[in-house]
Amino acid sequence: MTDPTKQETTRTALRVRNARLIDGTGATPVDDAVVVIDAEGTITYAGPAATEPEDTTPTQTIDAGGRTVLPGFFDCHVHLAYAQGSPPGRRAELDPVLVTLDTATRMRQTLDAGITTARDVGGLSAGYRTAVETGRIVGPRLHTAVRIISHTGGHADVRLPDGTDLSAAMSEIADTADAARLAVRRVLRDGADLVKICATGGMGSPYDQPDDEGLLEEEIRAVVDEARRHGGKPVAAHAQGNAGIVNAIRGGVTSIEHGYGLDERALEMAGERGTFVVPTLSTVYAGINKDTMPDYHYQKKVRWSGLTKENIARAIAYGARIALGTDAAVGPHGVNLMELSYLVDLGMDPMAAIVAGTRTSAELLGVADRLGTLTAGRTADLVICDGDPLTDIGVLGDPANIVCVVQDGVIRKDLLPAAPTGRQP
Repeated sequence: MTDPTKQETTRTALRVRNARLIDGTGATPVDDAVVVIDAEGTITYAGPAATEPEDTTPTQTIDAGGRTVLPGFFDCHVHLAYAQGSPPGRRAELDPVLVTLDTATRMRQTLDAGITTARDVGGLSAGYRTAVETGRIVGPRLHTAVRIISHTGGHADVRLPDGTDLSAAMSEIADTADAARLAVRRVLRDGADLVKICATGGMGSPYDQPDDEGLLEEEIRAVVDEARRHGGKPVAAHAQGNAGIVNAIRGGVTSIEHGYGLDERALEMAGERGTFVVPTLSTVYAGINKDTMPDYHYQKKVRWSGLTKENIARAIAYGARIALGTDAAVGPHGVNLMELSYLVDLGMDPMAAIVAGTRTSAELLGVADRLGTLTAGRTADLVICDGDPLTDIGVLGDPANIVCVVQDGVIRKDLLPAAPTGRQP
C-alpha cells in the first residue's frame, strides 16, 4: 500500500550520455562521458563512453546533449526557516503552518538551484531533515544545527531591551562553560547534526561588533568536548573578527563561518588543524543600501566589505580549506551557486571553486565517502548545466541553467529538451 505522506519518487537505473564530465575531484574534464547509476541510486561508472562497461540492464537514458554534468552541490551555511531580509531570528510569518509551507518552498528552490545537500546553521527544526529523509517533502538532504549558542548580548541574542525574545527558537544563551555544555545537550536532544556557536559579534546584530569576541575560548572548548562526547558531532563557529576566529580555532571547532577578519596567523593555525573556512561571500557581494538597512548594519558593512574581500582573497591564495556557504536568508534563497562566482572573483580557479562546492564541502559534512564526487560507489547526486562553467563560472549561479538535478538516483528537476528517454538496453 502506498504511504500517502510520502512524495512520489521514481527510481530506476539511469544512464547519462553525451555529457562533459566534471567529477568534483579536480581532475581534467572528460568529453563524451557517461555516468551509469544502478536502481539503488549508486554510481557504478563515470568516465569516457569508449570504456563504458557493457550492461544489458533496462535503463532510462538522459541525453545531456553535450552539456556539463557535475556532482550535486552543497551549501554549508543556510537559514532555510527564514525569508530573505527577515530581522534576526524573526520569521516572515508568525503562523507556524505558513512558516512550514514557506520553508518547504525555499527548500525546493534550493534543490532546483543545484544544491542537493544543505547544512542549516540556525533556526531549522530537525523535523525538516526527517521529512526529506522519509520522502514527505522534496528538498536538499539536510544537516541542521537547530539553534545557535551565544552569550548574553552576543550575535544570536535577539531579545529586546524589555526582554521580549524574537529568536523564534533560534537561540541558546550560555554564559559559562557549564551552561555551554548544557546548551549543547539541549540542541542534540532536539536532533541537531552539528553544533553552532557564536565566537564573535556580527553584522546584523544590534548589540555588538564583528570584532567583539563571543564565547570564551574555555567555553568553546567545553562545547567541542561535549559534542565529541556525543558521537563526535562537528562544531561550526560564527566568527568574523580575527580575535574570535583565533579563539574558535584554538578551541577546536570544525569550521569557521564567514572568517571575514582572517589574518595570516589564523590561516596558519587553521591549516595546521585542518579547520575549514566557509566564507559566505554572497552577503558581501549583495551590496549596501543605506535606505533599506538599519544604520548600525550599514556602518558595519561599509567598514567590513573591502576588508573581507582582501582577507578572503588572502585565504584563497594561502590554500585554506574552503567549503561553499551562502548565508541564504541574509541574501536570497535559490541562487546559491552565485557563491562560486564570488570565490573566482577573489582569485580561486573555477575548477577549484567547483571542488570547494562539492568534494571539500562533503568532507566538511563528513559524507565524502558517499557524496561530493561523481565516482563509482558514490550516491548519485548530480546536476547538468547549460554553458561551460570552467569558462564562465557564472552559468551555475542562474537556476535556469541548471537543467537537470538528480538526487539519490531520482530525477528531481528536468528541463532538458525532449529526447528519447524510454527504457533501452
